Amino acid sequence: MQTRFLGRQQQPVSAIGLGCMGMSEFYGASDDAESLRTLARALELGINFFDSADTYGFGHNESLLGRFLKEGGPARRQQVVIATKFGIVRQPGKYERHIDNSPAYIRSACDASLQRLGIEQIDLYYCHRRNPEVPIEETVAAMAQLVAAGKVRQIGLSEVSAKTLRQACAVHPIAAVQSEYSLWTREPEREVLATCAELGTTFVAYSPLGRAFLTGAVHREQLAEGDFRKHNPRFVGEAEKINGQLVAELGRFASARGLTNAQVALAWLLSKQPHVVPIPGTRRIAYLEQNSGAVDVLLNEAEIAELDRIFAAERVAGARYPEAGMAGIE
Repeated sequence: MQTRFLGRQQQPVSAIGLGCMGMSEFYGASDDAESLRTLARALELGINFFDSADTYGFGHNESLLGRFLKEGGPARRQQVVIATKFGIVRQPGKYERHIDNSPAYIRSACDASLQRLGIEQIDLYYCHRRNPEVPIEETVAAMAQLVAAGKVRQIGLSEVSAKTLRQACAVHPIAAVQSEYSLWTREPEREVLATCAELGTTFVAYSPLGRAFLTGAVHREQLAEGDFRKHNPRFVGEAEKINGQLVAELGRFASARGLTNAQVALAWLLSKQPHVVPIPGTRRIAYLEQNSGAVDVLLNEAEIAELDRIFAAERVAGARYPEAGMAGIE
């Protein structure tokens, strides 16, 4: 597996990471034993950058990773780079959330995450969403105290603007910005990607496969109960039809090259930006293995331009999230 690097510390991570959210919530029922096998296979493939958050499954996701690390012993902990997050506060059974960036909450959330993960230091600790009522300088200063205390190695932000990133970097180096970025979500290209490159901040792309819609294998009527995509604007009604036509074009592009849709979508990200690390999520080994193959796919300029054309912003239908999901996104 090829490597890329996190922030100014140049901490090496696999060029493709693993988003672990679906192992706990949002994508229908999951199986811990299957998830643990997938995590183990990821390491065998050289994928060592695992992404979690305290809100995923209300702590279950971190506990699952903690179990995986414990079962592998100290050697496994040395192999794995753990990223987790704080800031989204939810009630069980509800999608609505509020954002807490207060210093006291940050400290308590970090301690709780460390306990669930069973580790002494979080490799990368993100502010999951920003509360605009709390100055970013105050939030970052509290996170910097965790670095000084040895509880966190590097810090990151999620779904912030270029302006906020600059303000944050004036207080403490920001190793990574995590935001949605894929063929059908291109907002980071406006300003954030260039600012990250300038400041030495890695850009971590979540949902790089469009919540699996880009794979061509997901249809709303087949989604299980409890799958949040049933209510995602891009999966509903006329938007689903329009977006399905784009995915069909992607499928023709991929099949002509002997690739899967997912491999093309990930290769597009890797070929387009050298400081981007995509973190596709899956709990199944077969998809994990397919995704890992994207690192060996090199797209030329003409192919990248063709994919840019297929997924031009004006051709994509629907918002990224329901209204409640947009809380804290700049």
